[in-house]
Amino acid sequence: MPTLTLVAVDGREHAVGCDAGGRYVDADDLAAATGWVLKPVGLCRGDVCVPLLGRTVTDGEGRIDLAAWAETLGLLLAHDAAERVAALAPSAAVRRQELGDGRAPSLVLPDVDGEPVSFDDLSGHKRVLVTWASWCGCRHELGGWQRLQDELADTGLRIFSVALDADPEDSRPWIEAAAPTYPVAVDTAHVTAERYGITNVPSVVWVDEQDRVVKPPTIAPGDDQFVAFTRIEAERHHDLLRAWVRDGVLPEGASDPGPERTDDEQRALAERRVAAHLQARGRTGAARTHLATAQELSPWDWTVRRGGIMMTGGDPFLGEEFTSFWEEWDASGRPGYTPTG
Repeated sequence: MPTLTLVAVDGREHAVGCDAGGRYVDADDLAAATGWVLKPVGLCRGDVCVPLLGRTVTDGEGRIDLAAWAETLGLLLAHDAAERVAALAPSAAVRRQELGDGRAPSLVLPDVDGEPVSFDDLSGHKRVLVTWASWCGCRHELGGWQRLQDELADTGLRIFSVALDADPEDSRPWIEAAAPTYPVAVDTAHVTAERYGITNVPSVVWVDEQDRVVKPPTIAPGDDQFVAFTRIEAERHHDLLRAWVRDGVLPEGASDPGPERTDDEQRALAERRVAAHLQARGRTGAARTHLATAQELSPWDWTVRRGGIMMTGGDPFLGEEFTSFWEEWDASGRPGYTPTG
């Protein structure tokens, strides 16, 4: 039986049996990959069941129609039948429901050597989630975050850093050069970006001792090496962070929700996951096709646009593709580049 690579919502890849066209997949393989089991009452995972409401999600041989299954669960599907790879992302409605209680989404990710590191393990502390990438000048700022961690260690603050890269080896030189003592994960599937609504780096999120997101993602450089570009002084964020961790004072408007993500923006993340899978296997042409779709769906998402340039071997700093994008973004008022405070 042919197999399809399915990138699940948690970023993990699974091989599932499929038909020749890749539309219908083995029900047992899909259940093992996602936890969703087809029962008479509907699709069930644990105690949660989603009724089919008249939908047909199987073919005549008991295989699952992947597109119909995803639609039933409120998932968005990016699918390349020719390459036999598909990826999932939650719809905007499902994402809103999952984030409705204001709790920090779970994050357990690999470090640069593939060993798991957990944001959840820092529960009970004030935490700062710091995102960066090797395609950003913020790759030089890990030392700046280390200095802030050292300064505020007595408060119980914990910094957790995530590189939004397509390949751990892209991040390795910067991690090894800085040798930070705080955890550093490498999120090749961009699960962090999807769960926390991050579209650019360096972005930070503040989480309190009760695991509540008290400040959604905003731009915050670790130091002032690139202040001429960012136009944001690092101390602007750091002073506000000090006031929060030492005195419990949040910046005005800190709890204001960020912009709602659309289905197009969510689908772009699924398309990017397909592209990353293909690029890792040397299928650059096919990867670029899915990246182009992702970029059209979410044109101001730097994790897709600039990160995609890096992923497919382009120059994310001085290349023509990047400079053209940067000029368009800058002329449009730098959408999505909200500073802290």
